[in-house]
Amino acid sequence: MTLSRPAPIEDIIENFSLLEDWDDRYRYVIELGRELTPLPDTERTDANKVQGCASQVWLATTIAHRDGQPFLTFIGDSDAHIVRGLVAILIALLSGRPASEISGENPLALFERLGLGEHLTPQRSNGFRSMIKRMHADATAALAETV
Repeated sequence: MTLSRPAPIEDIIENFSLLEDWDDRYRYVIELGRELTPLPDTERTDANKVQGCASQVWLATTIAHRDGQPFLTFIGDSDAHIVRGLVAILIALLSGRPASEISGENPLALFERLGLGEHLTPQRSNGFRSMIKRMHADATAALAETV
């Protein structure tokens, strides 16, 4: 299975800074979601489903050990276009990094920096928080297994 990674998070942040209009930013988030490789049906399981999201969201985590550290790779999907874009942003920010970095990262700060918090519905914002919580939990579990 080939996985397309979203654009690097630095590129996403730069592109957001160039888009002043919320409609343009909204379209950009949707475009980021469209660029994600569709999640295989085998990964659309209850175990991978993120609880607390109004839309259906799945996140699958793979752990690889390098230099004695767990590194996490995330793939994900959603049935809602805007949420799929939010998944893409989180994957760009957190995937491929050591679990210790992921557990210390604050994606909500980026969420606010990109101006998403003020424009998304409370349900979407809560769903974003649920995705972050899930990714942090996976990182914490991976760290606990290596001790």
